[in-house]
Amino acid sequence: MLKYSKVFGLFIFVFLFAMCNQKSKNDAQKETILKGAIDVTVDETVKQIVDDQVAVFEGTYYDAKITVKPKSEAEVINDLLNQKAKVAITARDLTAEEKARFEKSKINPRVTPFAQDAIAFISNKSNNDTLIALKTVIDFMQGKADPRIKGLVFDNPNSSTVRFMKELAKIKDIPKTGVFSFKTNDEVIKFVSENDGMIGVVGVNWLSQPSQNTTDLIKKINVLSVKGLNSNQYYSPTQNDLAEAKYPLARDLFIINCQGYSGLGMGFASFIAGDIGQRIVLKSGLLPYKIPGRKLKIRNEIIKDNE
Repeated sequence: MLKYSKVFGLFIFVFLFAMCNQKSKNDAQKETILKGAIDVTVDETVKQIVDDQVAVFEGTYYDAKITVKPKSEAEVINDLLNQKAKVAITARDLTAEEKARFEKSKINPRVTPFAQDAIAFISNKSNNDTLIALKTVIDFMQGKADPRIKGLVFDNPNSSTVRFMKELAKIKDIPKTGVFSFKTNDEVIKFVSENDGMIGVVGVNWLSQPSQNTTDLIKKINVLSVKGLNSNQYYSPTQNDLAEAKYPLARDLFIINCQGYSGLGMGFASFIAGDIGQRIVLKSGLLPYKIPGRKLKIRNEIIKDNE
C-alpha cells in the first residue's frame, strides 16, 4: 500500500510540475516585441521624454502596455542589479563593476543609447544675472562659500544630478550646509521660483517639457548659461549647443534591457532608437542619438495652380 502511495505522490508531483511549466510557456507566449505588459523603471529626471515615448508606442501598438516607474538613479540601478526590474532608462551607462555582476548572474544587458540630455542650473526670475561659471558651482560643492549663491537645490540625494555633480567636484559627500535636496524636480523648480539667490539643479527635460504642476512656475525662473571649466564662453542647454558639444553639462540617455529574450523590452528599445522615437526626442527639445533624416522631393518643373 505504501508503494502505491509513493507512486501516486510521484505522479501528482510530475503532473503539477508539467502544469507549471506549461503555464510559464503560456505566459511567455503572451509577450512579444509588440504586445504584452512590462514595467519600465525610469530615472526621474528624464520621466517626461519617456512618458511621450510610451504614449506614442502604446498608441501605435494597441496590445502593448508599458508602466513607467520613476525612481532615483540609485534605486533604478539597484532594481536592475537585484533583478527587481528588467527594463530601465538611465542617464548613464553601466559601470564595469555592474556589468561584471550581471555577467556573474549570466545576464547580458542590452544597452541602447537614444538621446542626449543635460543638467540645467536655474535661478529665481528676480536674479538679473543669467550667467554662471561651472567652477563657481563646483567650488560651492567643495565647501567654499560664494556670495553669489545662497544655496544649491537638488531633486534627490540619490539622483543622477547629484551623482553627476559630485563626480565633477571630485567629492564623496555633498556639504552639510548650503546644499538642499527634495524628492522630485517639480519641488526644486517650485522652491527656486519662490526663493531668490538659490540655484536649482534639474534635468533639462523638466524645463523643455514642464509638468502641469510647473507650467506656470517656469515663467518665474531663469535657465542659466554656463561657462565650462576650459572655456571662456557661456552656453545654454539648447539642442544647438548640445549638438555642437559646447554645453558642459551634457549627458547621454540609455535604455537597458535585461529581459534575456525577445520581449516587449526589446521592441520598446528598438522603437525609441528608431526613426519615430528619435523624432519624438527631437521634438522634446533634447538631442536625438541619431538625427532623423529629411526626404526632399525634387521636381523638374514648377506646377502652376489653375487660374
